[in-house]
Amino acid sequence: MNAPVLNATKLSDGLIEAARESVRLPAGSRIVAAMSGGVDSTVTAALLARAGYDVVGVTLQLYDHGAAIQKKGACCAGQDIHDARTAAESLGMPHYVLDYESRFKAQVIEDFADSYLRGETPIPCIRCNQTVKFRDLLDVARDLGAEAMATGHYVRREVGAAGPELHRAADANRDQSYFLFATTPEQLAYLRFPLGGLPKPAVRAAAAELGLAVADKPDSQDICFVPEGRYTTVIDRLRPHGAEPGDIVHLDGRVLGRHEGVTRYTIGQRRGLNVAVGDPLFVVRIDADARQVIVGPREALLVQALTLKETNWIGGGEAFTPGRQVLARVRSTREPVPGRVTLIDGAPGVTFDSPEEGVAPGQACALYAAEAPTQILGGGFIASAARAQ
Repeated sequence: MNAPVLNATKLSDGLIEAARESVRLPAGSRIVAAMSGGVDSTVTAALLARAGYDVVGVTLQLYDHGAAIQKKGACCAGQDIHDARTAAESLGMPHYVLDYESRFKAQVIEDFADSYLRGETPIPCIRCNQTVKFRDLLDVARDLGAEAMATGHYVRREVGAAGPELHRAADANRDQSYFLFATTPEQLAYLRFPLGGLPKPAVRAAAAELGLAVADKPDSQDICFVPEGRYTTVIDRLRPHGAEPGDIVHLDGRVLGRHEGVTRYTIGQRRGLNVAVGDPLFVVRIDADARQVIVGPREALLVQALTLKETNWIGGGEAFTPGRQVLARVRSTREPVPGRVTLIDGAPGVTFDSPEEGVAPGQACALYAAEAPTQILGGGFIASAARAQ
C-alpha cells in the first residue's frame, strides 16, 4: 500500500481533536469506518486515522443497476466503490467490500415498492440504516475486532447521565438526526459520528488538505438505487400492478378524473393531477385498496394528530409516556413543532399543539425532547393521521 496521504501542518488540530472527542477510545483502538465513497465518510476515515486509531474501511455494495454504475453522487455501487477503495489505499488502511445486494433488495428496495403500493410515502434511507448499515454491518465490525463503528452522518453522540444520547448536528443545514430515529440504545453504544460537530465547509476543506480525490465530489441528492430520480421506474419493474388506473376523487365525493396508478402520487402533491376545478387542489389521502387518489384544498392537509408504528425509543426513561411534551418532526425538511405523546386507540401517537400540514403515512415522525431540543428521543413511522377540524 502507498504511504498515508496526511499532512499535519495543514489539517486543523481542532478537527483531529473533535474526532478524538467523538470517539472517546484509547489511541490504537480498532474502529471500522463505513465508507460509501463520498466526501463525508472518506473524511471520517481520514480523521480517525490521523487521530491515531487502527481504522478498517468497509464499503457495502448494495445495488448495481446499469444506469447507476457510473452515477456519481450516489453511494454503494460502481464508481463510488472505486472511490472508497482508492481513498482507503491512499490513507494506508485495509479496506473490504461486502456484497449486500441481495439483502438490500429484500430489506430496502422491496419494502420501498410495497410501501408505495399501500399508498404510503416511504423513506428508504431510514430502512437502510435500520437494517444493512446499523444492524448487519455492525455485526461485521464486531467480527473484525473493532471497538466501535464510525459513519459520516451529521449527528452528534453525547454521553449523558444515563448513557449515550443522540443529538442534532451542529450544522443545522446538514443535520441527519431525523433519518436516525430508529437507532437503538445498543447500536448507539457502539456507533461514533465524528462529523456531528463540524460544519460542512470544514469537512470539504479537510478533504482538500488531505489530498483526497473526493474533495470536490458532489453530495448525494437522489435515492441511491433510483436511476435519474424516477422512483416509478423501480416500482413499475418490481410491482407492475401498481400502475393500475383508478379515480381521482374530491373530498366531497365528486369524481374529477382518472390516474395511472396510486404509486404516482404522494400526500401534499399539487402538480401532475391533470384535473381543473378552478381552485388549487392537493393530494390529501390515497386509498390504495380502492385505487383512489383523494384531493382537496390546501387546508385539508392540516393534521391534528397521528399514530405511529415500528416505534423506537432512545431517550431513556419510560418510552412514549402519554402527556409528555415533545417536539415532533414529520419531514426531514421541516423543523420540529410542539406536541405531546398520546395514545390513540391503544397505539402510540402525537397530538400537535397547532395543526401540522402534509403528514404522510410511511414517512417518519422523529421526536425530540422539549426540554433539550437537540436530543432525539426516538419516533416511529406514521401509520395514520387525523385531520384538523
